[in-house]
Amino acid sequence: MASTTQQQHLSDASASEPRHRPGGAIELAPYSANWPAEFQNESATIRRALAGTPITLHHIGSTSIPGIVAKPVIDMLGVVPAIRDIDDRERQLAEIGYEGLGEFGISGRRCFRKTAADGARTHHLHVFAKGSEAIDRHLDFRDYLRAFPAEAAAYAELKQKLAAQFTGEDYSEGKTEFIRAIEQRAAAWREGIVRGPVEVQAPRRTRVLQLVLFWLLVASIPVVLLWLSTAST
Repeated sequence: MASTTQQQHLSDASASEPRHRPGGAIELAPYSANWPAEFQNESATIRRALAGTPITLHHIGSTSIPGIVAKPVIDMLGVVPAIRDIDDRERQLAEIGYEGLGEFGISGRRCFRKTAADGARTHHLHVFAKGSEAIDRHLDFRDYLRAFPAEAAAYAELKQKLAAQFTGEDYSEGKTEFIRAIEQRAAAWREGIVRGPVEVQAPRRTRVLQLVLFWLLVASIPVVLLWLSTAST
């Protein structure tokens, strides 16, 4: 946990950074080295509030990807043994400033958001039960963009273009196609099917099939040559 001096430094730095106010223009902030520490501080606050409830917290979203612009809102992924574990502790989260939104459009999720006194959104918490496919999806997306900066830069460029044109839902919808494509590549990368954005390694089953077809072709050559020889006589 950060010391009092470190927390004061983060508070002072955050005050000088852009703030995200829902409903207004999309204001993207340059990557801040403070964001990982802000996640660590907030995750410690959440764990204290949920003392006795097993929860694993991950930093996700654009603020977790070094070098890219983001809305200055810390997104967190919470993993609990069962979703009732978080349902039973909603009051404790409310006491530290989190508004519960239920599934908020995604089955199996519990979504919470935290807003500062000045109306700026500061944190999102997305909680899923262990085993949910959404957990891998979020972590794969983050880890893939961390591993491949060129892909992360392309995502940042898209966000800047959209932010200059749209607000709210239109901005989010504009990112959907790109995000889905990255999620597919990221899942394949985790499984070892692809090694990166360009270099592709066929799945084992495909490679075996290709090898079988190759040897069938080789084995058929004498038969074809014999047929051609017979046909010419």
